[in-house]
Amino acid sequence: MITTHRVLGDHRGQLVALEGANSVPFDIKRVFYIFGTQPNVPRGNHSHHQTKQYLIAVNGSCKVTLDDGSENSTYDLNEPNKGLFQDAMVWGTMHDFSPDCVLLVLASEHYDEADYIRNYEDFIKEVNA
Repeated sequence: MITTHRVLGDHRGQLVALEGANSVPFDIKRVFYIFGTQPNVPRGNHSHHQTKQYLIAVNGSCKVTLDDGSENSTYDLNEPNKGLFQDAMVWGTMHDFSPDCVLLVLASEHYDEADYIRNYEDFIKEVNA
């Protein structure tokens, strides 16, 4: 589900404030952003055992497809005040990036390669176990 955040600002510009465990549904331990993507090349294509993520296209646009193992939904991220929550054990794929897209990702955990599920069949087996 996409959440719309309040935009604050005046003649000097706009501001969106995000707070861990408040407007973002977890404490934030890691922040990264994706930019300079290539046309028709998706990103993500994995799930996490523990990590939850919150995705915001702070510039440009992209689509995000989330798959919980039984159904999937695709969301348009195209406004810098809208964020998408991706829970743990949900397969995520980011795609259809505009050339100017900057996708900000807030994560609930520090990077740990062991937290990743990179094979879709393994993901389905774990979800259905």
